[in-house]
Amino acid sequence: MQFKGTKAYVATDELQMAVNAAISLQKPLLIKGEPGTGKTMLAEQIAESLGLELIQWHIKSTTRAQQGLYEYDAVSRLRDSQLGDPKVHDIANYIVKGKLWKAFDSEKQVVLLIDEIDKADIEFPNDLLLELDKMEFHVYETQQRVQARHRPIVIITSNNEKELPDAFLRRCFFHFIKFPDAVTMEKIVAVHYPNIKKDLLAQAMDIFFDIRKVPGLKKKPSTSELIDWLKLLLADDIPEEILKNQDMKSAIPPLYGALLKNEQDVHLLEKIAFMHRAKR
Repeated sequence: MQFKGTKAYVATDELQMAVNAAISLQKPLLIKGEPGTGKTMLAEQIAESLGLELIQWHIKSTTRAQQGLYEYDAVSRLRDSQLGDPKVHDIANYIVKGKLWKAFDSEKQVVLLIDEIDKADIEFPNDLLLELDKMEFHVYETQQRVQARHRPIVIITSNNEKELPDAFLRRCFFHFIKFPDAVTMEKIVAVHYPNIKKDLLAQAMDIFFDIRKVPGLKKKPSTSELIDWLKLLLADDIPEEILKNQDMKSAIPPLYGALLKNEQDVHLLEKIAFMHRAKR
């Protein structure tokens, strides 16, 4: 079982090696990188490439580790007891399976995505140490021991908003997705827009990478934002000459709202452009 990328996802040799190493070691693959570098999409493409089901657990600031295992619905049981429903006598009727339980209980191996783990409380990763290491957990209400039928391929993503505990990191295979260079970026764009004109792409790429080099940007535009920007350029049929004559020092690019995501960065580029024009 080897991951080699897909037609819809350009995976570097290093990323392919990381995925396959994690699968061989039967360890969770911890993926870090800038937002928009394809971390979440990686899990989707691994599942598609290997012909496996994908179970996604998207983490929020309020998510608890227990929710990934199961939750006991005491409110429903209380309501049913008031209505005289006979199923209240079996507490198992009120155990709601979480994403990990579903992955463990699958009849076939699955890919389990734990997305943006760093959004949760700092103790969240520690609360999953045993479950991800031993692939089992205990249901206290029913005294049931749940074991994985098949060890899932676990992909964990992080945007590095919080430091993850050392004990958790030791149990993972780590890979940092570097921001694509120009050659790799062209391959990524070709997946989305195979017929894009070379001149238009070259001019757009120059502007994109020039923006990323501007010091002081609060948020550098990412791969996904470049894809969105190109889509708008193609949809609006922006002439190549406009981009070709674009000077990043004297003007901000057309349809910049696809690239810049906050007013501070817009003001910064406007200030740079104004200062450059004033010197002329």
